[in-house]
Amino acid sequence: MAAPASLRLGTRGSALARWQADWVSGELSRLGHTVTLVPIVTAGDREQGQPIQTLPGIGAFTKEIQRALLDGRIDLAVHSLKDLPTETVAGLALAAVPERESVADVLLSRDGQILDMLPAGARVGTGSLRRRTQLLHLRPDLSMHDIRGNVDTRLRKLDEGEFDAIILAEAGLKRLGLANRITQVLAQSKMLPAVGQGALAIETRADDVAAQAAVAPLEHPACRAAVVAERSLLAALDGGCLAPVGAWGRLNNAGQLLLDAVVLSADGTRRLFAAGQDNASAAFQLGQRVADDLLRQGAGELIRQARETAGPTGGPR
Repeated sequence: MAAPASLRLGTRGSALARWQADWVSGELSRLGHTVTLVPIVTAGDREQGQPIQTLPGIGAFTKEIQRALLDGRIDLAVHSLKDLPTETVAGLALAAVPERESVADVLLSRDGQILDMLPAGARVGTGSLRRRTQLLHLRPDLSMHDIRGNVDTRLRKLDEGEFDAIILAEAGLKRLGLANRITQVLAQSKMLPAVGQGALAIETRADDVAAQAAVAPLEHPACRAAVVAERSLLAALDGGCLAPVGAWGRLNNAGQLLLDAVVLSADGTRRLFAAGQDNASAAFQLGQRVADDLLRQGAGELIRQARETAGPTGGPR
């Protein structure tokens, strides 16, 4: 079936979301398709001053775009895959996972200090419970504070002295041409990424064969396997994208799929770790097995407690 004369691509309006949409649009144009961008405002965009954890429901950055897909107002949607809930939306399909950018988290500090050099009590900004708990596990003497807003807003707050350091995803900074702001790339041994971090998700209607065929060349099988394992793990933990869960799936040189995962207590004092490997074709099952390992260690209770103790800034009261 031939693709529509013009593919309508839904996107959020932030600089990073537009970069993602422009990249997908450029790749599709290179393949001979005409693409029209359709801006869509999401709940996460409207409530920039409100901590993510307090926004109602799931999919704060994706729900309105998915609704536009189902309503036929757009043909494609591009999301940061880490924002895409693991719950399947009836009538939609994850049509392509392109090659992934860096999965790493990075530290940006005002005075050029790396994590180990920050003084006790240094104010560190992050809107992520996953990042907060892993940092507290490493440096319980730091003062953690919630931060919201797009990348430019967070950088401004750092530059104006509201924080001594902030934590962001390396992928976003690289895509926006801001990698020069990075003080330290945090090793995965210290900070496991969010599920799907650095990856894009291209979504279509499940019955739109033409749109799926158009984006099929953008699929990267190794990255698909990695994120399937990560998302399977998160779903089995019943964690949700805001839980203190980190996971990193990747293929080794022998073509085996590896998966590392952590779950932490809200104050960072307890850290549960599990890992496994399997064939890429067994990505879903691998995620479930590693999740089962974490659950046997008590991960379910840590996730429940973290949700209950998250205060108005998304961190421990």
